[in-house]
Amino acid sequence: MLCYWGAQLTEGFGLLQPDKVKHGKCGIRSMCSKSPVQDMSAGRSFVGFIRNGELSVLRLRAEDCDHNEKLEQLQLKKDSLRFRSVVCGGAGAVLLDYGGNVHFMDKSTVSRPLKGLENKQVIQIACGDQHSMALTKDGQLFVWGDNTHGQLGLKKEQLGSLSVQHVKSLCGIPLAQISAGGDHSFVLSLSGVVFGWGKNSAGQLGLGDTTDRHVPTVVNSLNRKKTVSISCGGEHTATLSKGGTVFTFGSGGFGQLGHNLFTDEHHPRVVAELWGSKVSQVTCGRRHTLVSVESSNLIYSFGCGMQGQLGNGEMIKQSVPFPVDLSTECDHKYTFEKLIAGENHSFALFFKKLESKPKSNLRGVLTLNDRMIDRWVSGSDTWPTIKKEINTVFSSAASLNGSFLKTSCDEHYQTSEHCGLDFDLVKTSFAKLLEDKRLITEVVKAVQNKLLPSLNPDPAGVEALRLYLLLPELIRGLQKRRTEVTGELASKILQLNPASRKVLVMYWSKLPNDWLRDLVKLFQKDCAELIGQISCGETDLDFIRRLQNFLQILQMLYKVCCTTHNGITNSDFIIHEINDLLDMLEATVAVLCEMFMNLWFNEHFHEMVKLKDYYIEIIEILVKFPFAADTVSKRRMFDFLQKKCIWSLPDQDTNMLHVNRNSLLTDTLKCLKQNTLSFFNLLEVVFIGENGVDDQGLSAEFFSLLSKSFLKWEKGVLEVQENSLVWFNPDCTQCNKDFYYLGVICGMALYNHHYINIDFPLALFKKLLQLSPTLNDLEELSPVEARSLKSLLEEDEDVVDILLLDFTVKGQELIPNGSQIPVTKVNRQKYVDLYVDFVFNKSVKNQFKRFSRGFSEGCPLDVWSMFHPEELQELLHGSPKYEWQELCQSASYEGCSASDELIKNFWTVFFEFSEENKKKFLMFLYGTDRVPVGGFSKRSLKICQSDGPDADHRLPEAQTCFDKFILPKYSSINALRNKLAHAINFCEVFGRE
Repeated sequence: MLCYWGAQLTEGFGLLQPDKVKHGKCGIRSMCSKSPVQDMSAGRSFVGFIRNGELSVLRLRAEDCDHNEKLEQLQLKKDSLRFRSVVCGGAGAVLLDYGGNVHFMDKSTVSRPLKGLENKQVIQIACGDQHSMALTKDGQLFVWGDNTHGQLGLKKEQLGSLSVQHVKSLCGIPLAQISAGGDHSFVLSLSGVVFGWGKNSAGQLGLGDTTDRHVPTVVNSLNRKKTVSISCGGEHTATLSKGGTVFTFGSGGFGQLGHNLFTDEHHPRVVAELWGSKVSQVTCGRRHTLVSVESSNLIYSFGCGMQGQLGNGEMIKQSVPFPVDLSTECDHKYTFEKLIAGENHSFALFFKKLESKPKSNLRGVLTLNDRMIDRWVSGSDTWPTIKKEINTVFSSAASLNGSFLKTSCDEHYQTSEHCGLDFDLVKTSFAKLLEDKRLITEVVKAVQNKLLPSLNPDPAGVEALRLYLLLPELIRGLQKRRTEVTGELASKILQLNPASRKVLVMYWSKLPNDWLRDLVKLFQKDCAELIGQISCGETDLDFIRRLQNFLQILQMLYKVCCTTHNGITNSDFIIHEINDLLDMLEATVAVLCEMFMNLWFNEHFHEMVKLKDYYIEIIEILVKFPFAADTVSKRRMFDFLQKKCIWSLPDQDTNMLHVNRNSLLTDTLKCLKQNTLSFFNLLEVVFIGENGVDDQGLSAEFFSLLSKSFLKWEKGVLEVQENSLVWFNPDCTQCNKDFYYLGVICGMALYNHHYINIDFPLALFKKLLQLSPTLNDLEELSPVEARSLKSLLEEDEDVVDILLLDFTVKGQELIPNGSQIPVTKVNRQKYVDLYVDFVFNKSVKNQFKRFSRGFSEGCPLDVWSMFHPEELQELLHGSPKYEWQELCQSASYEGCSASDELIKNFWTVFFEFSEENKKKFLMFLYGTDRVPVGGFSKRSLKICQSDGPDADHRLPEAQTCFDKFILPKYSSINALRNKLAHAINFCEVFGRE
């Protein structure tokens, strides 16, 4: 049944004899034609009716012409055409046939196929005054017509386009509905995001102003409102939320907004009179609005009623919703289907409850779901049909982005916080796909050849980012072409604009732990495979680009994992194949050295040089991504780049330091002040009056002794804290140069692979790497202070007040007027944060600034910043783990064996030593008592038996430069014990260098 009201029209429209039309109250007419109306639309010039797939048109009288308002049959070139939908606009109409083809009709009643959409399957159409829109099955939006106010959304202010244009800015957004108003346009995404553009003179775009927009713009105030429907009027707009709430905005001069006012509204505003009514449909005419409540079969109207289009029997403007009196026309036998509002007319389609309703003309983009995949897997459709469907879905970003939404809890409506995907469903569905080789081959082909190249780096909304979560789950199960496809995906992620990348990172941070772990594993695994290929001698410039892309994605994921508690650790990011690459570089350099020594400068030599340079280039990339390598690998990379740097230095550069043991610190500072050292060269130490030649042994001893001198220095630049850790003296404000030289010496130690026996806290290394120390770092440096602050955070409010704390530390105000601001339960976290900042930053600002500058000069190879704070601390301090059994197990022997009685006696005596004496042995042998990174296995220990006469009268010797310990063949274990103890305690200047 069709009900209508408004301006006078031909009785029955020609669809029914006039005497068959029923007249109700308030000018409302109803009719039941023999051929039910499946769809209809009313515009300025036409009213169109579709019955049995055929279109009939009723011309409307207008001021500039005089039509007879007779029903005319649409003239078709093909009689076989059947239409699904019609929308009438200001000057003509747009039609959609069952094949998904679009036709248009102007002032004549002849339809013409719309060129430019022949190969597109259109699912929705919309028509404004002078512009039209079409949405395709794969989610693309096309427009044509006038563009005076930007209503085409084409990013350019052109007058218009008679040919079809693609709105590329909306690529990837899964659209649920499109709507065209007088000179403005709207689309609605599957997750309720509303985009508007075009004329905005009355605020009809809902953006809070009256400025026209030439590109689709998100109506942010409607986000999270769960919008399910939109409708555009002449200069106003209405939206409907899932719960039945109606928002209106734009022109209100005729009351068409329903706010009990006749003023414009620039922001979406709830129609308060309809609150709680659970509206099921809203539609806008040119200057009036209709809404329906399906549960009660009521229709409400408001706005311009000067032609009776409100159905209230009066010719007035009405600013609040009132029911349309349909009591005599529609009884309980009928159920409401569709509202249509034109310029001066209103229509309502009803169907008997027992009748089968026609399928809705409003169709969404094709999306992938579990049922579809089951169909493909079972082969219930023909292969050409399946193949076509696969290509449609997996070639379209919009289709994929609209797939697998978590609809059960409406999470997909909260796209600003959640991606809205049902992860469990995605996993099970993709697992089915991956089991069928033919299906997955076709899927990969579509993804690689069509989807990935089409991705928009500047998506209009965050819904376009879902496929960046879906695709990795699909790719990681591939047996072939995985690394290649992953590389292309990585490239597309990195091309996203910064705002979109930020949202994607936020989505990653909210992923289930197993999903995030799989994402890390995918990029880590492909990165490892690529480095493995390079290590096998494969050289390709594209490898470098892909490697950088993989590493950048891993870096983004690493930052996510560092800020979320997900159980994914640093070890999950380490690429062990880097060691293979370093081995290959080491072997290549060795071959080059041999060829150089033999003067073999042939073609093979030049090829090897290119290979070496290629490997170095890869390492220079890797050092920018600290998470990718373990500490030992980083140290090896540091060494290679250091050698590269040294090779390029002029021969005359030197870094020799002459010092006296008795005035070690004074001599060192004097030399540094003379600025004669070249820090890029390795340090050579000469102890004045001694014959030793430094081959790393003397310089190791030098740094150990210098460390002790700093701690005993009368200037007091360093303070030893309660737990033996060392920190800058905040009261030492006149020693800026001394802090600089302290930094230089620490930097030199790192650069020369030596250790500093100054136990700085981890906070220092965080600061060097521009990371902020925390309360946990203060607990390491000063446990008592930290425990007090932690207690403060946990105390009840009354206790906090009793403490009578203010914003000062040791007489220093943490904030302006800090002494007058009490610490309370509300601001205590701020106090603790400022306290930590004061200890580590504010109180020692100048001291650290000088130290940091000196450190960078002493270690001029800036790749030291690739180390994590813990690694940098270990490199400068040595490993904190003294695994003495490891020292024993890693020893080698010359002129003797582990089974000899002398060697057994040595290890018996060694393990009898106290911890202090064991460390003294290390100092005697290596010049430092620090354990190398990686443990004792990373440092050689060669024990040589000396067979000279009078062994019991000789002391053991150490060749520190060669890590060699020379042990006389003592006659007894007691003799060995006495001589070894004497050597390590009293022989400071001993051994052969």
